[in-house]
Amino acid sequence: MLLGVLVIVAVLAVVAELVARQVVPATVRSTVVEQLQLPAEHPVDVQVDGILVPQLIAGTLADVRIASADVTVGDFSGDVTAQLQGVPIRADGAAAGGTAEVRMSNEQLRSLLSTIDGFPAETIELAAPNVTASTEIEVLGATIPLGLSLAPSAADGDLVLSPVEGTVAEATVTADQLRGQFGGLLEPLLQDRSVCIASSLPAALTLQSIEVLDDELVTGFDIDGGIIHDPALQANGTC
Repeated sequence: MLLGVLVIVAVLAVVAELVARQVVPATVRSTVVEQLQLPAEHPVDVQVDGILVPQLIAGTLADVRIASADVTVGDFSGDVTAQLQGVPIRADGAAAGGTAEVRMSNEQLRSLLSTIDGFPAETIELAAPNVTASTEIEVLGATIPLGLSLAPSAADGDLVLSPVEGTVAEATVTADQLRGQFGGLLEPLLQDRSVCIASSLPAALTLQSIEVLDDELVTGFDIDGGIIHDPALQANGTC
C-alpha cells in the first residue's frame, strides 16, 4: 500500500514538473514580448535552471535566462541575452538583479549611428578593438580621403566613439597629430561622438561596457531587479 502511494506521489511530482516546464517559460516569454513591444511571433528562448516545482512553492525562480535574435527597440537593435537571479513568481517584489548583453552587427551599428548629424555612419566598419569610418576633406581645393579609427566606450549610459588615429594619404597618424596639422578644419570630425540609447531601453538597464569582438559590437548592461514590479523601471529611460 505504502509503495503504491509513493509511486503515485512520484508520478504526480514528475507530471507537475513537466507542466511547470511548459507554463513557466511561456509566461516569462509573454512578459518579455509585452514589455519590449515585440511582435507576438518573435522567437524568444527562455531557460530556467533547476527543478521548478520547489522554486514555485518557494515563490522565487533562482536563475532565468532569456535570449532573442534581431531584437529592435527604438533605434537600438541586436541579438540579446539576459540573465536574472532571484525572480519572484508574483510581480510584487524585486529580483536579486541581473545582466544583459546585446551583440550588434555592422549594419545594426550603422543604423544606430545614423542618428548622429553629420557623422559618416554609412562607412562604419568593425575592426577590433576599434570602429572605423571614412570621409573626405577639402584642403586648398584638393579632395583628400580621410580614414578614422574610433575607440568605443560607455559613459553615463551613452555609447561613445572617441577618435584615436586617422589615415591621410596612406599615412597613419594620431588624432592629436591630425588636430595639429589641420587645426579647426577637422575639429567636427575629431570630437567624441555619443549616442544615448536609454530612451530605447527599459530604465532598469544601465549600459556598463562596450567592446568590439570579431565582427560584432558587444554591449553589456546591469539590470535593476526592480524591473519585475516597478513601472518606472519597465518604461523606457530618458536621454
